[in-house]
Amino acid sequence: QVQLVESGGGVVQVGASLRLSCAASGLSVSSYDMGWFRQAPGKGRVFVAAISWSGGSTYYADSATGRFTISRDNAKSTVYLQMNSLKPEDTAVYYCAADYNPMHRGLMTDLYEYVDWGQGTQVTVSS
Repeated sequence: QVQLVESGGGVVQVGASLRLSCAASGLSVSSYDMGWFRQAPGKGRVFVAAISWSGGSTYYADSATGRFTISRDNAKSTVYLQMNSLKPEDTAVYYCAADYNPMHRGLMTDLYEYVDWGQGTQVTVSS
């Protein structure tokens, strides 16, 4: 079973940038689609972005489109989320997750389609 460890979160001001990393160990995730989700205080976990196993396809939530970029380095078994122009509403715990289902066609936005999750990294955007 894979272990996913997120890092790169922190406290930043409005308009700043952060790059989150999700390092996988125990099992290579190079063959699997990966996703980023976030959970704000008192709210449910929601989809942010996803990337295909090859990196050739990406998909973003409306809130992330144009500001966030998901990428991956399969040689390092790491997935990234570059976040620019951060806003207070981006404040949340950010989680990465792995989708192992080979029957899926396209990138999944439903968190229940993802099997393994990291512990999350806190992002706080202050105004």
